[in-house]
Amino acid sequence: MPEVVFSVDQARSMRDQAAPGHNRWHPDIPPAVTVRPGAEFRVECREWTDGQIGNNDSANDVRDVNLSVCHMLSGPIAVEGAEPGDLLIIDILDIGPVPQESGSLPGQGWGYTGIFAKQNGGGFLTDQYPDAYKAIWDFHGQQATSRHIPGVRFTGITHPGLFGTAPSPDLLYRWNTREQALIDTAPQRVPPLALPPLGDGVLAGPLSGPDLDRVGREGARTVPPRENGGNHDIKNFSRGARVFYPVYVPGALFSGGDLHFSQGDGEITFCGAIEMGGFIDFHVDLIKGGMEKYGITTNPVFLPGNVEPRYSEFMSFIGISVDHDTDTNYYNDATLAYRNACLNAIEYLKTFGYSGAQAYLLLGAAPVEGRVSGVVDIPNACCTLYLPTEIFDFDIRPTADGPRKADRGSCASSS
Repeated sequence: MPEVVFSVDQARSMRDQAAPGHNRWHPDIPPAVTVRPGAEFRVECREWTDGQIGNNDSANDVRDVNLSVCHMLSGPIAVEGAEPGDLLIIDILDIGPVPQESGSLPGQGWGYTGIFAKQNGGGFLTDQYPDAYKAIWDFHGQQATSRHIPGVRFTGITHPGLFGTAPSPDLLYRWNTREQALIDTAPQRVPPLALPPLGDGVLAGPLSGPDLDRVGREGARTVPPRENGGNHDIKNFSRGARVFYPVYVPGALFSGGDLHFSQGDGEITFCGAIEMGGFIDFHVDLIKGGMEKYGITTNPVFLPGNVEPRYSEFMSFIGISVDHDTDTNYYNDATLAYRNACLNAIEYLKTFGYSGAQAYLLLGAAPVEGRVSGVVDIPNACCTLYLPTEIFDFDIRPTADGPRKADRGSCASSS
């Protein structure tokens, strides 16, 4: 096993660890450890909400989750010799859930998927599903099943939702400025267009007092992906992947977490993956001056690994950039097109007895594939959602006999 350079006691809050990690992006959060190029090491990660979600049949915890503390990140990890302008090479060697000791924590034999309430984060389909719901998934080796979505079993493509390098002071200022400008276009919107810096709930490694207050005023929230990487939620960041991260500060200051047992493209419920705590093993190296050499100046690039579920049969659902409720056409709007593809898949699954919320949770957690299929045939963009048929224990393909509707139980809902 590689050396553990960032250790987490899963039974304790991230705030109570020997090295407490952080939940904001800021260049002044000091490194917890330094590694050399060529090193292989293990990072242990806390579940992203710091243990706020339980293995039960109520979604009140999802409804009431405190997002000011999210995400809980492990790090920063400094890389010796890394300088602004370099590329940080990260190889994902292995990743997995936490050991099954008591089974009481996400990752100890189970994980969860949540639909966040519109008043507290929302999701891709929040107008159609404004309330909180949850599904608990049990792990069986590489596979997952759920008492809340019966009739389904699939192999997960385990991956980290969030890793990245620290921003420079200038880049951090640009993030906050442009995101505040977006918020100002509709400051009362629910859910908000973006999340500005927030002093409540800040964790910044060992910093305290005025230094911690400054990180609260300036530090960027960890919800979106940005130039440094961040919350990409790309399911193919799995074993064997190699990621090239831009370096903006001395040492690179690499951090992350938000581990997922499985996820569909888009993570459409906001908490759409199967969330868990666990470990991830890395190999690290550098390309000196790599950002300029390869023109990688605005976002990371990566080589996907070759470890993923091998499904060969799919039902593919199509969406176009039309608001069908108002019969309004939008010009090449791929977001609307993919939303319609998701809604079409949900309506289809409802004919087999699933509720809309169950189907929505499934599309976030299972390894579905989302594709931009056409953005040139004006005025309608076309997106597609590929749902593996082999994950069901019944045939979901259309036949002359009609769908096999059955009692599919219910997901956890909020009171």
